[in-house]
Amino acid sequence: MAHSLSAKKRIRQNAKLRARNRGRKAQIKSSIRQFNEALAAGDPAKTAEALTSAIKKIDQIAAKGTIHRNTASRRKSLLMRRLNAAKAAAK
Repeated sequence: MAHSLSAKKRIRQNAKLRARNRGRKAQIKSSIRQFNEALAAGDPAKTAEALTSAIKKIDQIAAKGTIHRNTASRRKSLLMRRLNAAKAAAK
């Protein structure tokens, strides 16, 4: 257990930031899940909307520093690859 005041404050700050980061990561997972569901349903309009929403959410959270910008780029690339693969399979 921390004894100094600064260490106690750091524990409080870490708990608050950890909760915030967990919430943000959950938002990313939810937006990616919505994209995957729209892709599985086969609705192109809904899929495009879900993709733009997921990319926007990923960029916003990467800008806050919760995830690294390269991680954000990799996740966006994965979504685009899935969309392109689905389009190619549909043809």
